[in-house]
Amino acid sequence: MSLPLLENLNPEQRAAVTLPHESALILAGAGSGKTRVLTTRIVWLIQGGQVSPHGILAVTFTNKAAKEMMTRISTMLPINTRGMWVGTFHGLANRLLRTHWREAGLPQSFQILDSSDQLSAIKRLMKAMNVDTEKYEPKKVQWFINGHKEAGRRARDAEAFDEYSMRMAELYEAYDAQCQREGVTDFPELLLRSYELLYRNEPLREHYRDRFRHILIDEFQDTNTLQYRWLKLFAGPHTALFAVGDDDQSIYAFRGANTANMAEFEREFAHGNVIKLEQNYRSHGHILTAANTLIAQNAHRLGKNLWTAEGDGEPVRVFEAYSDQDEASFVVDEVRALNREGMALSDMALLYRSNAQSRVLEHALFSASVPYRVYGGLRFFERQEIKHALAYLRLLTNPEDDGAFLRVVNFPARGIGARTLEQLADTAARSGASLWQAACTSGGKVAGFARLIEEIKASTRDLPLPEAIDHVIEASGLADYYRADKEGADRLENLNELINAAALFSEESGADSLDSGVTPEAPAAAETAQPELERFLAHAALEAGEHQAGAGHDALQLMTVHAAKGLEFHAVFITGLEEGLFPHEQSTLKGTSANEENGLEEERRLMYVAITRARRRLYLSHAQSRMLHGQVRYGLPSRFLDELPEQVLLNLNRRDSARTSGVQQTAGRYGAPVSRNPGHDTGYKVGQSVAHAKFGTGIIIDFEGRGPDARVQVKFRDAGTKWLALAYARLSPA
Repeated sequence: MSLPLLENLNPEQRAAVTLPHESALILAGAGSGKTRVLTTRIVWLIQGGQVSPHGILAVTFTNKAAKEMMTRISTMLPINTRGMWVGTFHGLANRLLRTHWREAGLPQSFQILDSSDQLSAIKRLMKAMNVDTEKYEPKKVQWFINGHKEAGRRARDAEAFDEYSMRMAELYEAYDAQCQREGVTDFPELLLRSYELLYRNEPLREHYRDRFRHILIDEFQDTNTLQYRWLKLFAGPHTALFAVGDDDQSIYAFRGANTANMAEFEREFAHGNVIKLEQNYRSHGHILTAANTLIAQNAHRLGKNLWTAEGDGEPVRVFEAYSDQDEASFVVDEVRALNREGMALSDMALLYRSNAQSRVLEHALFSASVPYRVYGGLRFFERQEIKHALAYLRLLTNPEDDGAFLRVVNFPARGIGARTLEQLADTAARSGASLWQAACTSGGKVAGFARLIEEIKASTRDLPLPEAIDHVIEASGLADYYRADKEGADRLENLNELINAAALFSEESGADSLDSGVTPEAPAAAETAQPELERFLAHAALEAGEHQAGAGHDALQLMTVHAAKGLEFHAVFITGLEEGLFPHEQSTLKGTSANEENGLEEERRLMYVAITRARRRLYLSHAQSRMLHGQVRYGLPSRFLDELPEQVLLNLNRRDSARTSGVQQTAGRYGAPVSRNPGHDTGYKVGQSVAHAKFGTGIIIDFEGRGPDARVQVKFRDAGTKWLALAYARLSPA
């Protein structure tokens, strides 16, 4: 009866599916069929009469995965799956609380607050308590509350060692009391409340331990501390836990995921009963060799080695570009070539470490009329922080723009409420004027905003476009707002990328150079700055238009590496492989050597995830120079490139790809151009890779002096940036 179920399973998969009634850790590599194994295990148990459908608890991390699992089960078994406990942690916690609302101390019809509703509730509480929102920012209060809930701590358990933290704990306690009074819960509360319910109520806990004889968990490497503790409450002496995961794909430490849970599970439950799924059904051999060799550099892993029966396939292609624009052009050319050869655009993915990197790539795709879709995110010019910045810029060119006015008049918050704006709109309507005109003739904070815009306009009148935008971002308060935001780092990167976009636009449109000499005494020259801003805004509007492919249309997939987890494509481009980008600079700025090591190991796992998205063809690219904050910066190739085996790599040259821009250039390594300054006959050039006996490898980013007094500034991978006297440094080409 069950044999057809096992027909197409490899020996390790079959062993996992047919395990006796015992706990086990299934160490499942990328593309090894782990979801299939987990689902087949459930069907095997039910089909063989080992457990009823109601005796199974299956936990996933996304609603999509839960639905997919239920669909597969119902396809394989003629049963009604509706009553089965298959879902996400929060979904199952909600189900538990709905069933036992009275024991949990909740009203039967309790409501769940999403993140924005929760923030509104916190603001309302703080207003009622007359709390200084500048000292105790509502968003930080929200992070404090949620962070403690996700760690399993109530307000009484929160560490309060000074006046600030004591006040935060008080607000946490008051917020909990408010939620209880109003009969609402937030998302972190669902898991914490259900954990507390089972922990305190022994009869209820024993009931569920008797009921669920088998507990199966998908993506176990992504569990946090509270989720693992929650699972353990369901595990009685006769419960078999089946945990499927891959410690090499643990990339959510920033969300609280604890990789150590896998090792702890092995000690507490599996007791060495580990089955490794290492046969990969996705990627060709060279891609897997690259992935295996890279991840082997991580010290803290359970250990596995992916292999395939499909052969080596094509080598991994590596491209070193002169600039980020050159890199984007290379990607576009390769995408078009693959498409001409018959590969659908939707079978190709363009991956990057951070969202800000998409801007240059999007621009190149837009210019080449290649349809694309940003997976799991917004196109660059549609992102909230970019639209805010563009709204400020629009007001500089046209203060009568009511849409732009309303978007930023109270962002960042200036204490201008909805009632004030309603009164302003009434005033404007009565006089047939714009909101701006009404603001200029009113008083209070609205008039203060109008003065701010005028001050910004005056300050930027004589500035080149990139500098003007930089000033707007700072003077408007946008930069400070996102600096204070716990999750604002990506948004700051995007704002910096907007400055880069402006610099590129100026360059491409033939605008005046940054040292054009515009002064208040040169009104004719100054007048050209404003039209340039208008042209840039028009350019941004066009790129934010409808070029992104619609649903159902063939399109190239753009996404961050985090968003790519769980997906696969015939061809994958991993871009921006430079130190500081990938691995991200934050991974090495954690404060201690242990944290630094953990940060690098997580970045390496992220690179492993990126590599294993590719089925047939993999491209790795990096640029010698990249625009940063409107200025060219030189970077070093990512250490991850050095960690890949040379025998699977194919280095690509494109000697004719780079463009000159007023600087005489000559070919450097991989044909990429480097600057030649005839005044410095040193034998070394900006952009050249060099090696030093003490500091290791680096890249020359500047030089000064002549002859025996010549010095070069070198950015070393591990030692940072150093000025070296050429007469004594003993540098050699790298």
